[in-house]
Amino acid sequence: MALTTRRRALTTLGAALAGSVALPAAQALAGERKHHPRPLWRAHAHNDYEHPRPLLDALDHRFGSVEADVFLVGDQLLVAHDPEDLDPSRTLESLYLDPLAARVRAHRGSVYRGHRGPFQLLVDLKTEGSSTYLALDRRLRRYRHLFTTYAHGRVLPGPVTAVVSGDRAARAPMEAQRVRRAFYDGRLADLGGPAPASFVPLISDNWTLHFTWRGAGAFPDAERRKLRDIVGTAHARGQKVRFWATPDLPGPARDALWGELVAADVDHLNTDDLAGLESFLDAHRRA
Repeated sequence: MALTTRRRALTTLGAALAGSVALPAAQALAGERKHHPRPLWRAHAHNDYEHPRPLLDALDHRFGSVEADVFLVGDQLLVAHDPEDLDPSRTLESLYLDPLAARVRAHRGSVYRGHRGPFQLLVDLKTEGSSTYLALDRRLRRYRHLFTTYAHGRVLPGPVTAVVSGDRAARAPMEAQRVRRAFYDGRLADLGGPAPASFVPLISDNWTLHFTWRGAGAFPDAERRKLRDIVGTAHARGQKVRFWATPDLPGPARDALWGELVAADVDHLNTDDLAGLESFLDAHRRA
């Protein structure tokens, strides 16, 4: 199935799932939204830019994290999944940086009015990491009050935390900086390594490379212990954990795997189905 077609299918199925929430619970949630809706900090919009309204759809579903793939083309950072999808009008600034800056101004210093937790912008570098990161760094400096900043050994929290993923060549120029407005997305190989959370605040990896379970049947005890050991080690160092390539088609397997991730206190659940994950996390919170 084509990627865009699959996204539309997930959105439709997720919306149907969201509509199945029991009426009293839905009414209670609607009452909460009249005030300041609680952000879903665990919710991570993978390939966020493929939704009809990049960033804005994720914000409407109260997500705490979004992911944008970027290509350095000339002096522009263009957002797309594949090179053939590049569009000069779809820049990182137009889709993400400018809307986030405007929202933070409107909400007096936060992405979600009344909630001070940092919103995560995961930037996946699709072109050579060093040069692409330096181009990203130049842009982030123009939004100096928007982003969490590392400066001379201290982390100064901001409304948005930028985390750099993708091409690993970005690491060297990032480590060389005494002041930066982005942080590095580590892998499980970095867990317990010398890099502190002030450089690697997030550990992300491919679920299928480390676990055999896909949500069907019982979660093997050894894999459950492994998952909880990973999370415990990361949290003890002040790091968060995210897995990609988890099941994302609506159904019992996805819900079972999401349930185990929440039970293990995994920090970000990866999805392309915004309504589906919103519904799941709301139901889990009420339970």
